[in-house]
Amino acid sequence: MTEEMSRVERGRNSTKNNKRPSQPNPKKSGSKWKRILKYTFWTIVILIVVGGFVGAGLFAYYASSAPKVTNSALVGTSQTKFLDKDGDVFYSTGSKRETAKQNEIPKKMRMAVVSIEDRRFYKHHGVDPRRILGAAFANVTGSSLGLQGGSTLTQQLIKLTVFSTNSSDQTFKRKAQEAWLATKLEKQYSKNQILTLYMNKVYMGNGVYGMKTAAEYYFNKDISELTVPQMALLAGLPQSPSGYDPYSNPKGATSRRNDVLKAMANNDVISQSDATKYSQTSIKTGLTSDHDTVDSESEDAKVDDAYITSVRNKLSSLGYDLNKDGLVVQTNLDSDVQQRAYDVANTDDYVAWKDDLMQVGLTVTNPNNGQVMAQIGGRKQNGLQGSNRATNTNRSSGSTAKPLVDYGPAVENLSWSTNHSVDDSAYTYPGTNTPVYDADRSYLGKITMRKALAQSRNIPAIKTLQEVGYDNSSAFLKKLGIPINSDKLVASSAIGIDVSSEQEAAAFSAFGNGGEYYKPQYISKITDQSGAVKEFKNSGSTAMKSSTAFMLTNMMKSVITDSYAKIINTSDYAQAGKTGVTAYDDSLNMPDKSASDAWFTGFTKTAAISVWTGYDEPNEEGHSLASGEQQFTPLRVYKALMDYIMSGAGADGSDWDMPDTVKSSTVNGVKEYSVVGADTSSEKTINQAVRKSSSRSTPSRSSSSAQPSSSSEESTPSSEEPSSSSEESEESETTESSDDQTSSSEEPESSSTSEEPSESSESSQPSTDNGGGDNAQ
Repeated sequence: MTEEMSRVERGRNSTKNNKRPSQPNPKKSGSKWKRILKYTFWTIVILIVVGGFVGAGLFAYYASSAPKVTNSALVGTSQTKFLDKDGDVFYSTGSKRETAKQNEIPKKMRMAVVSIEDRRFYKHHGVDPRRILGAAFANVTGSSLGLQGGSTLTQQLIKLTVFSTNSSDQTFKRKAQEAWLATKLEKQYSKNQILTLYMNKVYMGNGVYGMKTAAEYYFNKDISELTVPQMALLAGLPQSPSGYDPYSNPKGATSRRNDVLKAMANNDVISQSDATKYSQTSIKTGLTSDHDTVDSESEDAKVDDAYITSVRNKLSSLGYDLNKDGLVVQTNLDSDVQQRAYDVANTDDYVAWKDDLMQVGLTVTNPNNGQVMAQIGGRKQNGLQGSNRATNTNRSSGSTAKPLVDYGPAVENLSWSTNHSVDDSAYTYPGTNTPVYDADRSYLGKITMRKALAQSRNIPAIKTLQEVGYDNSSAFLKKLGIPINSDKLVASSAIGIDVSSEQEAAAFSAFGNGGEYYKPQYISKITDQSGAVKEFKNSGSTAMKSSTAFMLTNMMKSVITDSYAKIINTSDYAQAGKTGVTAYDDSLNMPDKSASDAWFTGFTKTAAISVWTGYDEPNEEGHSLASGEQQFTPLRVYKALMDYIMSGAGADGSDWDMPDTVKSSTVNGVKEYSVVGADTSSEKTINQAVRKSSSRSTPSRSSSSAQPSSSSEESTPSSEEPSSSSEESEESETTESSDDQTSSSEEPESSSTSEEPSESSESSQPSTDNGGGDNAQ
């Protein structure tokens, strides 16, 4: 019985053993994870090996295409040069450099540089793996006395000789080539030779290259005569020459110098006690303020100063360091035009300037490609690379805004004809009780859009903007490189916006070239020290229809024939443009009909020129532009320069051809234009002559007191007054008609100023003070 039970018991146990265990087998589970770890390990090993082969192959490939490093390049400077369109150098960074021989440089001076820049310089072979790892750690911890950079002094010399600091160039290829060239250089030159080359090449701030030149500039000493604190100051400058400038930032210079002293002590160049003692020395000790001017920027550089500033700003925006990259920059500067522009602005041979404080900002562009030919950022300048008034956007354009803000968008979006009827009658700014006036304080009634633009009437301009809409106007402006959002536009924007001569020259060019906008282009090509070339081509973009471009150009031709701008009219070449003057708020008690800003932007097929004149402090006594000749100054500047340009070989002075998107008709003796295919069934146009009425409505001057600010277009003295507009005869007035309606209205009788543009700014618009207009008399 017991035995049978034992067999039964064993059977039951056997059956139980055949069941899957409820818990995993620890032994088998451990084996599984071992296999996973094993596979992972070998996968990583294989990837490392394969990656190593690939990396080595890629490194070898990049190294094979590395630029050559010549001795002349190592000895030369890393100055950047600007070339004009003919390839002549007109500017270079930095000064005349004094190179030091190896035996001229004191050992402590050399070791100061090594201590702060590359402590293991005499131990590595061009590339220092320990330094790279240390740099990575230092970048995380923020330690190491400014030694975070992974590049050795040899690599830095290579950078200064054949590469640029442009962030877009910081690629694996560049790093590989830099490392390869550094190791190669170490086999060709001794350590002290490499260090000497570096110390002679490095940029030291204030236009100074090389530490020998820096010793003379900062301390008026030979490099062999420097004290230890002075050596430490110079050794620390290359990391950030402007940030550690002892003149402009003595606190930063002191901190950096003391870091160098600590590094020298840690490197056993000086004792810790000496480092502490020297750190108490004033940074100004021995610093000279009467050093000779070693900066190469001389009186000659003033001619091209604004252009140089614009090119430098462009290069900086591209990520280049002009003082270190040794670039050759091919620009679009026409040196002959630039010289003439400078002479016009800085002598009395062409223009009768009011005084030496009166300023100018002008830009000349090629309307066919956007290339900037010349630029003047001020006149009678004492310094260099200061405010560039040609690119500043803080002054009101006056009525030069009208083609851009009002009538251009009207033709583009509403397909208005050039003889579209606009209403110049009593009007207040939308939503206010503030009246809008022109300088002549009269109303012309129903007139053509052409006449409204040519004679720069304010009321039709503001009404046009209201009809066009701020969204359409903003979109039109943005396509012309003037980024003003619709919510920033107000009614007075119709007669003045803040803009620069650079922006206007480019924008008006689009009218003259058929509707293509080209961003102003200063640079055509950049060649870096490695020989790599970057070319800049301006393909342009469609800003408006060809019909809009032609019709606005044609109407702006009437500005020159039918307003006070006739003083620049000539039969030698076809031209178009727009005047603009900004008058003062009446509350400022400035002279009657005086102005703060005067503009003219005009163009031919060869050039577009935008000119602003005024004062930096326009509200000070004596800084206003009196009506008459002082407000004609931009026209005089434009003519003196355009006549010169158009006298050159290859200048195209021909008239603009009507595109097939436009049709013409003769209305009242004037050729008018309309858009082909446009629905003009309800468009009101002026198309016939009738008897003129003698009625007039002219507010008195005292009525302007209700208007806190005014900006008026010119009413010219009789000696300068243009002939009567060709749009009408003395004994006629115009009628307004449409396909389904004909009506007549009386036009006010002409006065001595009725042919002149006149405008006044919006007094109740707190968001702007830039009303537009021409107020010369």
